[in-house]
Parts: sequence; structure tokens; C-alpha cells
Amino acid sequence: MSETTTIPAPPQAKKVPTTRTHHGDTVTDPYEWLRDKDSPEVQDHLHAENTYTDAVSAEQKPLREAIFTEIKHRTVETDLTVPSRRGGFWYFTRTIEGEQHSIYCRVPVSAPDTETAGAQALESWTPPEVEPGVPLPGEVTYFDTNAEAKAHAFYQLGGMSIDESGRLLAYCEDTTGDERHTLRFRDLTTGENLPETVEDVHGAAVLDPTGARAYYMVADETWRPWRLYVHTLGTDASADRLLLEITDEQLWTGFGLSSDKRELIIVSGNSEYDETRLLDLTDPDAEPVLLISAARRLLHSVDPIELDGQRLLLVTHNASGPNNALSLTTAEALAAQALDAELDLGTEVLTHEDTVKLEGVAVTAAQVLVSARRNTVESVQLLSLDTLRQVRDGGYPVPTSSLPGPAFDEELFTCAVTSAEHEAPLFRVLYTSWFTPPRIYDIPHAATSDDGAAPAPILRRETPVNDVDLTAYRATQTWAPGEGTAPDGSPVRVPITVMHHRDVTPDGTNPTLVYGYGSYEISMDPSFGIPRLSLLDRGVVFAIAHVRGGGELGRWWYEDGKKLAKANTFTDFIAATDQLISEGWADPARIAALGGSAGGLLMGAIANLAPEKYTAIVAQVPFVDNLTSILDPDLPLSALEWEEWGNPIEDPEVYAYMKSYSPYENVRDTRYPAIAAVTSLHDTRVLYVEPAKWVQVLREHQQGEAPVVLKIEMDGGHGGASGRYESWKERSWDYAFLAHHLGAVERRF
Repeated sequence: MSETTTIPAPPQAKKVPTTRTHHGDTVTDPYEWLRDKDSPEVQDHLHAENTYTDAVSAEQKPLREAIFTEIKHRTVETDLTVPSRRGGFWYFTRTIEGEQHSIYCRVPVSAPDTETAGAQALESWTPPEVEPGVPLPGEVTYFDTNAEAKAHAFYQLGGMSIDESGRLLAYCEDTTGDERHTLRFRDLTTGENLPETVEDVHGAAVLDPTGARAYYMVADETWRPWRLYVHTLGTDASADRLLLEITDEQLWTGFGLSSDKRELIIVSGNSEYDETRLLDLTDPDAEPVLLISAARRLLHSVDPIELDGQRLLLVTHNASGPNNALSLTTAEALAAQALDAELDLGTEVLTHEDTVKLEGVAVTAAQVLVSARRNTVESVQLLSLDTLRQVRDGGYPVPTSSLPGPAFDEELFTCAVTSAEHEAPLFRVLYTSWFTPPRIYDIPHAATSDDGAAPAPILRRETPVNDVDLTAYRATQTWAPGEGTAPDGSPVRVPITVMHHRDVTPDGTNPTLVYGYGSYEISMDPSFGIPRLSLLDRGVVFAIAHVRGGGELGRWWYEDGKKLAKANTFTDFIAATDQLISEGWADPARIAALGGSAGGLLMGAIANLAPEKYTAIVAQVPFVDNLTSILDPDLPLSALEWEEWGNPIEDPEVYAYMKSYSPYENVRDTRYPAIAAVTSLHDTRVLYVEPAKWVQVLREHQQGEAPVVLKIEMDGGHGGASGRYESWKERSWDYAFLAHHLGAVERRF
């Protein structure tokens, strides 16, 4: 900090004691009053926090601007996506330099019909070549998000749905960041919106194939989607019919179309079990049919499939083991089973494997696409209809690992299905790695290959990047010893991704950033990111600790980092940090940490457990007062979280365990690193009050000189501000804060 810079004293919130008592334990919280975001006093305090943060970080402004400029320069701002065919149109998006949001475009299909075979069928599914900034003949912009967003400080689309004819668009928009959407309809033949709207819609709506009806969810007072409605186009929303109401407060309900768009698949579930229903979209009077009840306590998903004229059902489930198996049955057989009878899932097609996690399937008319994860890497495997027939007719089930699939050269990558139109002769995948920009491949189904050979992926596009030599960067995987043992009895090993510039060597002198998440079985899969390059060019080693609570090593990796095993998430992160030091990647005096949401809880926990190991911490929308939140079932999503963390209201052991690691309740007198808590006023998932309270107690107990700041976006939600430039600014702020405290301000490469 320069001598001429004057830093004001940090805002000190007044103390208003609030008590809670559970299981004989009374806790006094002096800052709970900050929860009232409509209070002028709270608003003044939050603005004062931003003013203080601006002052503390003022000297980082040139670095922020430099990182933002680097991100902007390396991004091809006027760009597009590869067109995807749906019905009679090719759909794609454009971005334009200077504009925050995507522009949605389409052009009519002019190629031969899909019913032709072989190479001719593939030709009809070859997307038109589109150039940035150059319109195609017949191209129409059917939704310009920039135009829609102009009147709002925040604007985000919740989702879009277009009927099969391409005439009607349904879209949901959020203009505050609280994820309460307005559902609107647009006639794409005229470009005009219809007069009818539906308010307070949760997430996205789905049109039936005819465009006559729209299906949507409404959330309860805790922001849990619980009611499914159908809206008939041309009628007032007050007449919408309630199709389903899920009163179990531990179930989150969502829905989607079956691959052939004949049914709506409705799933009510949590991290430990699901309840599924099907709704026949060909019958406007149909009611949802229950297939598997939540009372079965089965984690599963269903996918209808047509096989030799018979309507069947593929069920991905954990009845045979935690990493899932795949079975073949019928909807009628499932619906007819009594709850007091043992559940019969039909014929097993893919067996459970201890080392391969079956993540899910996508059904097409030609084959089944299987997403599987092995040794942290998710890839696509191909299950033929012939194999399905053989198993259906009495053959033996097969392991997922035996299925063929597209092969790639890199060791660490992500390959995921992005489009699998039911009648198409091919499917589309996205391929990326830590230093490979996203590539779009179309892969013909085996049946469409004229010579019978295995079809090769067709590269449609690689996302362009400006002025950077990506061969200058390296990504490797190493492992840290963790506490405990794996299911096979071997010692726990924590995977770590290590990214660095090729001229950075493990000599013990490198500034290092360690990122972590570790909750909800979410895996930190390889993906390319332009902002990360700005840190690597400053000599920073960027490491990702794939800690327990994620899903990188299968279901057990997740289960060993939740509920009464949650502490493993934190000790894994610290073990990964120590491993980076022992291998020479990290200078022990220059290590920073980064995590958001549940990863923000991780940041708060490691700040209390090992503050001496870190120079700086950025906690994004951090879940740092988790016990207070989970104890209040009236708060958004709290009851749903019991399957992740346990229920401290009913269980004194869970209460004591959560209290033992809650970041807010375990702050102590010590030298904390520089800490930035970044949040949004309208976040409905992790309320702003958690980091607002946390920074107050951190400052009270801080024994060192490092700053503790709260940066709050006043017009944003859980994902921060809306728009790509605003997102880049937020990332630049976080990275500049970290790089500044790591002493990695100047570019080295």
C-alpha cells in the first residue's frame, strides 16, 4: 500500500444479541440482524462495506484492468456457436463485440430429408458454415438478449423452448437475480410476443411438441420447486391446471422431455433418492403416472426407448451398487408394483462396476449414449440396440467399461453429449481439456456408416482464441495422501490437477493458487478457461484439489465427504496444499485459496483449520454460516440440504458436528490471511447475510495485518452480475486480489 493511500477503518456493525437454542446448546449471535436486507441500516452497512473494499483494493486497480484487458483481448468477442438442427431449422447463437449477451438466430434447413440413409442422411445433418458477423441467407434473429436486457440492471434467461413446428418460443427471464422468472411467449412467424405471461416461474418452461401447452414449475416459500402446472396457450394464467404437488420438503422437482418428445419425465429428488413420473404429452387430459416412489429410497433416472415397436424404459439406478447399473423394463411394469413388494427393475443391461461410475444415458433411435466416469475422467460410451436386444432376449449383461466409444489423445479431458436428436443420423459432443478450447464434434451413429467401419468424429469447430500459444501451458495430475481408506482397503489418495506455464518448474519458489469445491457429487472436470491464463502468465501455479464430496472417483468419493464425513473435504484440501509444497510446485509462503458457494464453506473451514498455510483467500458467495441456515427450514432450500449435511434440528450428533466446522462459529484469535468474501444481495441460494456476518467476526479476531473485506454485488444473484463483460470484471477482481497478495503482479511470460 502506498504511503499516500488512506484506508478508512472497516465498517463495524452494531451488535444486537439474538439467541438460538438446540439440543441444550444456547448460542448468541450479535449479527443476525443483518439478515433484513430491506432495512435502511443494513443497506447503509453493505454500501459501507463496498466503500471499504474499494479503498483496500484501490492499488489493485491497474492489475484488475490488465487482467480484464487480457481476457477481453484473448476472447473472440464477435463469435458464434455451431448450428444445431431441430425440426426444420438450424439454431445457433452469435456474440458481438461490445454486447454483453448472446443473440439467438436460426436459418431454415435446405438439405435432404432425414429419412434418407447413409452419407445422404449425414449430408442433411451437416450444419451450414457460419462466419462471425456475416449473416446467412434466410437468417433470422429470433431473440436478442441485449435488446431485452437494456431496461434492466440485471437480466438472465432461465431457459427457452421451441415447439416442433418452429412457430412458438417460450422463454423465462429473471430481472433481479432472485431466480423468480416471468414466462413469456413469442410468435416466431411475426417476432411479436403474445399478451399472456406467467409470473414467479421456477427455472425453465417446456412446450409440448404441438406448441399448444407449456409446462412449468412454481416454488414454495422456501424456493423449492413443488408444483407443476400446464398452461394452455391463448388462456389466462389463472386458468392453468395443477398437475402435481410435491409436499415432501426434502424433494426438489424438475422435468424434461423424453428424447422422442412423447412424454414429460418428472423427477422429484435429492442427493440420496428420487421419485419419477411420466406424463403422456399426446393426451392433453393425461395425469402424471408414478413409476418409482421416493419411499423406495432409490437413486435413479428413467429414459423411455422404442425397441422393435415396443415402448420400454431404461432405468439407471443404484440398486446394484453405488456406481449405478442400467436395467430395461416397462413403465407399466414399474407403475403396477405395490410399495410393500420388492422393487423389480426388470432386466439388467449394464452391470455395476467398482471403478466406473455410470452417470446417465441419452436415447436416440439408433443407439444409447452412455456417460461414464473412470479415474476422474468422464467420457461417452456407445450401447447398441443389438446389445439391448441380446440382453432383453436372455443374454448376459455387460459392464460399461466394455462398451466402445470415441477415443481422444489427451489423458485429462471432458467429453460430454450436447445434442442427441432422436431421429438424427449422428450425435454431438463437446470435447475440452484444461488447455484445449471447446471442440464440437458430430459423431455418426454406427448404422449410418456406408462401409460398416466405426464412424470417426467430425470436427465442426474449435472455439478460437486470440494471440496465445496454448502449447506453452502444461496440465498434469498428482495425488496427495488423504485420511482414511478407500472401499478396496487401500489408502485414500486425493487427485490434484496442476496447471502451469511450461517455463515454471517445481523448484519451491512458485506462487500457487489452490481451488476446491467438494460437495453435491459435483466434479471439477477439465475445461478450458481464458481468465486462468492471466495467472499462469504471471508465474502462478493453478492447482485444483479434487477433494472428497465431489464425484471424481465415483459415488464413494462423494459419500465420504458429506454429512458426518464432511471434515474429509477440508483435510483433503489441506493435504493437497501440503503435497504441492512437498513436490516443489508451491512456495509455502505464497499460497492462496479460492472456492465458491459450498466451496466457500471449504474456504471458511480451511481458514480456521490452517490459516498459516495461506497468504490470501477469496470465498465466492460462501456458505459460511451453514449451521444457522440449515437450522431454519423456512429459509430458501434449507430442508433440501439435510440430505447433504444432515439434519441438525432432529439429530444432536449432526448439530454438534456441523457446529464443529461451521466457519462463522469457529473463528478464533489468530493471524488470518487476507480474505475477500464476494457475494450478491439477491442470491437466493446462499444469502448475503452469511458472508456479511462472517467478515465481522473475522475482523474481531484477526491478530495480523491482512485485510478482511466484503464485496457485494447489489444487482446480482448466485452467479453474480449478468453479462459476459461484468463476469470478466468479477473474475478480474478476484484474480487481482489473489495475485496481489501472492506477489505475482507482473507478467513473466
